[in-house]
Amino acid sequence: MGSVGCGSSDSGGGATTVTVFAAASLNQVFTGLGTEFESAHPGTKVAFSFAGSSDLAAQLNQGAPADVFASADTANMDKVVKTGRITEPPQTFATNVLTIVTPPGNPKHIAALTDLAQPELRLVVCAPQVPCGSATKKVTTAAHVALSPVSEESAVTDVLAKVTSGEADAGLVYVTDAAGAGDKVATVPFPESAGAVNTYPLATVADSKQSELARQFEELVTGPQGRAALSRAGFGAP
Repeated sequence: MGSVGCGSSDSGGGATTVTVFAAASLNQVFTGLGTEFESAHPGTKVAFSFAGSSDLAAQLNQGAPADVFASADTANMDKVVKTGRITEPPQTFATNVLTIVTPPGNPKHIAALTDLAQPELRLVVCAPQVPCGSATKKVTTAAHVALSPVSEESAVTDVLAKVTSGEADAGLVYVTDAAGAGDKVATVPFPESAGAVNTYPLATVADSKQSELARQFEELVTGPQGRAALSRAGFGAP
């Protein structure tokens, strides 16, 4: 005992942890990339905090310790850059667009964006400060469609959960979330979604204690392995 742990492969007390704050829509794909990263870096653990990008940006700006931030839009990344918590230029690594999801079989026969304005429809969307919510506002404003959602969620995964649990008749989520849900939802693409493409940036946090590993995680996401994983999940190229 007493030897200094030089990244022992056992992930107990000797493990080095890289903390990644990532948009909720990245949950599945980043969890997989985290496993790949741990395999390639014995003795390293990747700890994820998945939430709405606006919540994560607020936590970072309040001093929450983290090594990497991956946002679902540039606006929330810019908030963290403004406070000096991130000083390097963020790298764009993916794009995403919205789609409509309904319970399997599409019981309310939703066929278009305008159908979401039906008064009796239990619609769930993201709150405006969350990237999926600002994208929702952008496409509906451009299409002159007035929505009356029964709730506005702080993460896209919460919108999806309300639809899969039967609490909502329809929701607006990213195409990647719909793909990840498989047969738990029916998907209704709508052409207006092309008017609000969300760009995903990531960057190493300026005061990261693991900046070298943080940059290596960034390289995994932006490199061929990350690109392939993101593409499989339905994300567009940057």
